[in-house]
This record gives sequence, C-alpha cells and structure tokens, in this order.
Amino acid sequence: MQYRYLKIELFVSGLFFLLCILLNGCTIPPEPPVVTPETALVRLAPEKLPFFEDDMNYNGLAYSILQSLEYLKRLPPDRSFSFGKDRFNTLHMIESLEFFLDFIHDKPSPEALRKFLSDHYRVYGSVGNPSPGHVLFTGYYEPVLQGRYKPGPIYKTPVYGRPDDLVSIDLSKFSAEFKGKKIIGRYTGRTIVPYHDRKTIATSGVLLKTSKPLVWIKDPIDLFFLQIQGSGKVCMENGDALYLHYHTTNGHPYRSIGKLLIRENKISKDEMSMQKIREYLKSHPDEMQEIFNYNPSYVFFKYEKKGPLGSLNVKLSPKRSIATDKRLFPKSALAFIKTQKPLIDENGKLKNWSDFSRFVLNQDTGGAIRGPGRADLFFGGGTDAEIGAGHMQHAGSLYFLILEPDKLSS
Repeated sequence: MQYRYLKIELFVSGLFFLLCILLNGCTIPPEPPVVTPETALVRLAPEKLPFFEDDMNYNGLAYSILQSLEYLKRLPPDRSFSFGKDRFNTLHMIESLEFFLDFIHDKPSPEALRKFLSDHYRVYGSVGNPSPGHVLFTGYYEPVLQGRYKPGPIYKTPVYGRPDDLVSIDLSKFSAEFKGKKIIGRYTGRTIVPYHDRKTIATSGVLLKTSKPLVWIKDPIDLFFLQIQGSGKVCMENGDALYLHYHTTNGHPYRSIGKLLIRENKISKDEMSMQKIREYLKSHPDEMQEIFNYNPSYVFFKYEKKGPLGSLNVKLSPKRSIATDKRLFPKSALAFIKTQKPLIDENGKLKNWSDFSRFVLNQDTGGAIRGPGRADLFFGGGTDAEIGAGHMQHAGSLYFLILEPDKLSS
C-alpha cells in the first residue's frame, strides 16, 4: 500500500514539475559552474592591467621570492603550473621569479615598474566569487604560546601529533575520476570509517591511546586558534622555542565558528574579529566547548626546526606570503593584491580601513581557503600580527604574473 501511494506522489510531483516548465511558472536555478585550474584565472589584455604599486616599497619581497625559488628548485624541471588555460614548467617559473628579483633590486619607481611588467610579463586575474573578480582577503598569523612538555596545574591543554590509527587514502590510485581526491579515516576491523570528529575527541579521550601530546599549553582557546592558523611557536620553560606545524586533520570539513556566532546574534557582523571571538569565549566558558564542536575539523601537528612554514615547506614572510586554494592557483608564484588593510589604534581596536596594493608570493593553503574568491594574508608573529590578522576581512582583487615565453633566456 505504501508503495502504491509513493508511486502516486511521484507521478503528481513529476506532473507538477512538467507543468512548471511548460507554463514558465517555475524557474530551475542553474548549477553553478565548477571552477578548475583552467578557469580560475583569466589572462588580462594590456589595457586591463591593474595599477602596479607596492605599499611596502619592496621591503621583504626579495626574501619571500627566494623562499619560492627554494621550493621550485626542489622540483622536477618539467613540473607543470596552471595559469588559467596556459601552462608553464618549473624552469619557466624559476626564470620568471629571478628576472623580477633582479629588477626590484634597486627599488624602481612605480612608473618604471609598470613599464617593466607591461613589457615582460603576462598578468592573470582571479575570476573571484561570488561576483566576478571579487576576492575576500582575510589574515592569519603565527601564534606565540607558553608551553611545557608535561602537564601541570596550569598547562592542561594537550597539542596532539598524528594519531597511530589515522589513515589517509589517495583515491586517484583507484580511478582517474578521483584525481586529486583523498579520504582520511581509521581502521575498525576490516572497514575504514571516518575519523573521530572534534566533539568525540574532546569528550571521549579517544586520543589517549593513539597519539602522544607534543606539548601542553595553558588555554583551550589558544589551541583552537593554533589549529586555525596551522602553525605556531611555543616558548618553553628552559628558553627554547618549539615550532609546531600542521601535519594532518581528522578529515572532517572546516566550519567557521565566527559565522555561527554571527548567526546566533552573539557577535555582530560589523564587530566580528578573532579578538571578539576570544573575548566572547572567555566571558562564556560554559558555551566554549559547544561552540568549538560546531567545527568538526581537528588539526594534528608535528615538530619543526624552524618556522613558520607554509604548505611548500618554506618559511613564510610577514605580509608577503598568501594562502590560496592549492587546487586552483600556481604554487610559489608571484602574485599582486589590491584590497584594504585594517588600521588599528593604540588600544588594539579597529580604527579605519586603508587601500593598499602589494606583491606577494603564493606559499600556503588552508582548510577554509576554498575557491577563486578567497585568499589569506600572513601577518607574521606576535601581538600586533594577531590583532591585524584578526581584523583583516575585506574584498579585493588577486592577480598572478609570469614572464612572457618569448622573454625567456633560452
């Protein structure tokens, strides 16, 4: 009987759907186009080039370029990099950066810079999202924490390394249709199931048998922000600096607690910042874990001898390194950004916004940085960097540059 009613319901639904189409009474929203490396960037005509100017007068840019070159020189010479529909190999990338590095040595004027780029480089603009060319810029920083190797009355929050039972499976090895896809889970008997989410990890103690804490810190809020930033420096009791770097996640999707707090009217959209989130959590400790659990993603760390490191395993440069979607944009490439930066007063409060443009290097990625309409600017370490990164949230434009093929030396 239930099957008969189901058939009737399906017939009625199908008939209504057909009538909607025939009578133009209903519109079927089109599926948004899937953005690929070939469609994420569009080459700009000469008359469409942005007004090139570097607000930091090239300071720190050479060092950041050298970090990208360090990464590129570890790769096979024929590795391919996508700039929209065009592709360039490792050797082309290296010469492109070296040529630009030589030019900026004497800090050229804006006029000389624009002529140089117009004569020698191709420029590609991000298609952005949701509107054409619209890129949301946020900021991140290197947290500096106090820690100990053993737990104590104050140091009660563990920072975990990769659990022994966590497995990562490259699905592309099973079928070409899964290229670039992987899953993270754990074995249970002969089956692989999703790894524990944040709530389970926080409430059940499941990591006690599978992962050793790398270090113990004071505050669970600090741990949460450390996981969002992806790396940090821990100052130890003996004066040593311990660098922690992203190792892997539990495979669950990242969900923003900032958006949750806005939606629940706990922090207004205009006031939203990392500082406001921290302030709210500290004043509402009874809500803290429930808010954390809204984000099921959980990050595991590893030790590093230096830091902070980006996803290319090179040191990030304050205000010169950006994180983008690694699936869409060319790693290590020279980029140019135009957006606004927060101006902070002596009390650490947002005072105003100021237009700026700057050359940066694409040296990192992040779980929340997805699609052609997102980019994250690295602010460095310390209190000022935390304040600046915490307020950075503004729309702008993102461009990538590569040396014209006919300008190559060979």
